[in-house]
Amino acid sequence: MFDFELGDDLELIVETARSFATDELIPKLREHESARSVEPAVRKAYAEMGLAGLEVPEALGGAELGALARALVNEEIAAGDAGAALALDPLGPAFYALQEVGGEEALRTHALPLLEADGARAVLICEAEAELDRQGERVSGTVPWVPADRVDLLVVLADDEVLVVREGLSCSELRGSGMRAAGASELYLDAAPIAARYTDAAGAARALARARVYMASLLVGVLRQAAEFSREYALEREAFGRPIAHHQGLAFLITDMHSAVDGARILLHEAAWRIDRGLPCDAAAAGAFVEAIEASLLVGPNGVQILGGHGFMQDYPVEKFMRESRALGLALGGVDAAREAAGRAFELSHGQLALSFDASAGQEGA
Repeated sequence: MFDFELGDDLELIVETARSFATDELIPKLREHESARSVEPAVRKAYAEMGLAGLEVPEALGGAELGALARALVNEEIAAGDAGAALALDPLGPAFYALQEVGGEEALRTHALPLLEADGARAVLICEAEAELDRQGERVSGTVPWVPADRVDLLVVLADDEVLVVREGLSCSELRGSGMRAAGASELYLDAAPIAARYTDAAGAARALARARVYMASLLVGVLRQAAEFSREYALEREAFGRPIAHHQGLAFLITDMHSAVDGARILLHEAAWRIDRGLPCDAAAAGAFVEAIEASLLVGPNGVQILGGHGFMQDYPVEKFMRESRALGLALGGVDAAREAAGRAFELSHGQLALSFDASAGQEGA
């Protein structure tokens, strides 16, 4: 027998996040997009609910609820507004690099101050996403795009180390495509001093896996809302004397869209569960991110198409869902980097299994 119940604590967290998104984010979608930020009152409400410190260790004043709780909250908040979800979380995926490679000391020094500063943002980038030139303990270069107009802390994740930069950062605003409520900028590092450097290849790999789960959970939230909005529209819109959702071809398409979202969610929860249990999670996290991106290629464009010409108008949110799903799919090296990571992890586990099988066979032969 399978038990899919979340438990009372997680159910309460999900309901709290869903109510917050419904009451505070959805009614202000276009306002937050136009302002490229979230209202201070909304940020305050988010912080007071404790959602910003959801995964912060209890020893540092957080809830320490784990990756599954964060994935569930992210899905609900992103279903309201994915850009706002990023803007509301001061630490974002940067938290994972600091925790996995730097430990509590790094969190205490670099992360906790941001939780106390209104509107502060930490940004995580993979080294391959930027053109950086290290010169001793300083770094210069450009990050072509970050989903923020303000960067208080930049965390650079490499294969075996993490760099922390707090000064020498400047942003040049770009016209946002997806996640406009979070902002969009080209980030410049001008001989920026490296505030801290932490080295741990295994920790860096785990941090990247956790970051992919974070981004996948936002993507699943966007896709869920896109699929559901399209379904509701198709049930209300009539053609040839009946709702267009009752026409077989469209009914099959809507079913496929919801199935794609559900499939992505299952892999997401599996990856989050593995993270919380301390199990190997590289392949599961990369696979969940890939599946969410693949689902977005079906759900995003077809959500717009179901609405026809209305789908491209700002009177309806499906054009926003498509923009956001495309932008989220480019994060952390995008689908190609995630596929490569999943493939490497599979080959490694397959090789270990083969060695184990050969060893056991040899013992039986002896």
